[in-house]
Amino acid sequence: MKNIRIMVVDDEPEIAELLQDYLEREHYEVRMSHDGLSCLELFREYQPQLVILDLMLPGLDGMEVCRILRSESSVPIIMLSAKKSEGDKILGLGLGADDYVVKPFSPGEVVARVKAQLRRVNLLSVREQKEDVMSFPPLNIYPKAYAVTLRGEEVELTTKEFEVLRLLARHPNQVLTRQQIYDQVWGVTEYGDLNTVTIHIKRIREKIEDIPASPRYIKTVWGVGYKFGGSEG
Repeated sequence: MKNIRIMVVDDEPEIAELLQDYLEREHYEVRMSHDGLSCLELFREYQPQLVILDLMLPGLDGMEVCRILRSESSVPIIMLSAKKSEGDKILGLGLGADDYVVKPFSPGEVVARVKAQLRRVNLLSVREQKEDVMSFPPLNIYPKAYAVTLRGEEVELTTKEFEVLRLLARHPNQVLTRQQIYDQVWGVTEYGDLNTVTIHIKRIREKIEDIPASPRYIKTVWGVGYKFGGSEG
């Protein structure tokens, strides 16, 4: 089996090398970068299947690197940071990071999160092979292309906004709790901030609903969670 390529980006060589060592023990192929600009160059050359990205980098910081990577690819991004505030975590996840790990951390924990993200991506790819378009006129969702159109016009969603919408659309009229949404979209449970789900739902509604305060598609079931109210046409 061909090795999975992982890129580790951290300006502290000791941390990067420690993660490389643990990942290579699991038979992953690993390349390292120590600043934002060289990270982007390496990413385009190496085409990794997952990126572990430090928030504090010289040159371009991790937030800007994450934004650029997400504009070019849907590859899973696990963000590392010494910042523990919920605001930083929500900002990182809002820019498209798939997971957020606070330093100091256990290398084994990071490896476990890598495996969880890769399992999620594999599951999504299997599902997408069976779907070309999910149509809820006038809304169309294209799972393989990570694209959404509304009345023929493309709707710009972040990767995580798209994955939340797709998850709900795959279960029309079924109520999903915030915890269920977080688990399936972000791929971790015990460290999750459920307010992240609320923020993403609000942003999606602003982009696809004619009247966000009275949504047609994503409905709130008070005290329980959310459900997708459309039916495929």
